[in-house]
Amino acid sequence: MTQAWPEPIFCLQCGARTQVRALPHEPRPRHVCPRCGWIFYPHRKVGAGVLIEQNGRLLLLQRGHEPWAGAWNLPAGYVEIDETPRQAAAREAREECGLDVEVGPLVGVWAFDDDPRGNGLLIVYRARVIGGALTTSTEARAARFFARDEIPSRLAGGAHDVVIRAWAAGQLDEGCV
Repeated sequence: MTQAWPEPIFCLQCGARTQVRALPHEPRPRHVCPRCGWIFYPHRKVGAGVLIEQNGRLLLLQRGHEPWAGAWNLPAGYVEIDETPRQAAAREAREECGLDVEVGPLVGVWAFDDDPRGNGLLIVYRARVIGGALTTSTEARAARFFARDEIPSRLAGGAHDVVIRAWAAGQLDEGCV
């Protein structure tokens, strides 16, 4: 299911009311500012997360809020404007579960369109714990390591479900799903 995005009524550059126009070489009509010419191009949200393994088990967090409250996901979150995806992945691990991690190699990038906050990309890295202590937060009401055959059935969307199931099936080294 492809998520619709909010469309601007007013120009983000000059504040004039936008108009929907067909533009040459564009696949769909766009919101365009008749005053300054600004064109609205929607973008995917970018998230970054980590796979933290310990003794063949994967760290999952139980979400503390919507969407998917109570479901399990990887330590992950949105990349902020002033950070790289690697920095965001490390920050999210610290914020959500109290662990300082060394972000390692890229596992893959997954597109998703099931998040009510918008369509996006989830960038996932392997990570190694280098400090901190496993804790919970308002974002993660529980934190636990799961073996491949113990993965909970209720997984969060936003590509977390796809990545976690691929890990459980031993298929992550085959590329993005």
